[in-house]
Amino acid sequence: MNTIWSDHIQGVMTLYLSRKLRFHDLFSGQYKALFSLDGGKDLKILEIGCGPGALAGALRRWYPRASITAIDRDSRFIDFARANVEGVEFLEGDAAALPFEDGSVDVTISHTVCEHVPPDRFFAGQRRVLKEGGVCLVLSARRGVRHTADCLAMTEEERRFWEEVSAGDDTLEKYGVGKYHMTEQELPRVMEAYGFSRVSTGYAVADLTPDDPKYSPAMAGDMINAGRYGQIEALRSTRREQASQLIDLVNRKYDERLALYRSGQKQWDTETSITLVVRGVKEG
Repeated sequence: MNTIWSDHIQGVMTLYLSRKLRFHDLFSGQYKALFSLDGGKDLKILEIGCGPGALAGALRRWYPRASITAIDRDSRFIDFARANVEGVEFLEGDAAALPFEDGSVDVTISHTVCEHVPPDRFFAGQRRVLKEGGVCLVLSARRGVRHTADCLAMTEEERRFWEEVSAGDDTLEKYGVGKYHMTEQELPRVMEAYGFSRVSTGYAVADLTPDDPKYSPAMAGDMINAGRYGQIEALRSTRREQASQLIDLVNRKYDERLALYRSGQKQWDTETSITLVVRGVKEG
């Protein structure tokens, strides 16, 4: 059982809730325009590095005729996805060694995976499993906009805790997190270098601002609580005794943020995410 990522990098709820917001149907038009897939066909779509399944669930809604398979190395992610996302086949599998036959899928798609896998194995594997004319979609999170509500600001106690945790912490280096990060210019160039044609790029923007009246109270609550779960899972992953006290602190802060929202006291905090979409076609 492989649970390295969910144990040490990002927890199940951290990934699931943040991606569920990023791939909410409100933003589907942006993604579908960039993907440029024929939703009228019975496509075979393979998601690589699916995490807890939020993007796979969105693909199921956006392309109801498609057959969708999603893989991830982390067993805990796959167990969660199987229990919470319908209509998708979830399998344990490695992005660097795809367990599929040559020319067996119409579309490959990944989100924040290329940063962690050697480019030769990442792109060569996808080109191998794609059919002639198949589409490779690489999604990569870019630096967005983030402003925190005053009531959620980090306290001095939290700051000292994280400084102690980060001192000598080699987790990211140990597991190769972000080792193969590429700039907005490099990523399409590398896709071309590994044999993909008609490469194009574009950006999808998810404006996650709870106080904006265009969002329902339920979605605003999801935006706020996504931050809560991210902080709580990060604290738990440290396995330090002090973490439980800080979890109580985090819960109090987020309870206050929700109370402010419900009382109409707008904070205008925002986390606006930007996703780079690089699209290439297998030809020849």
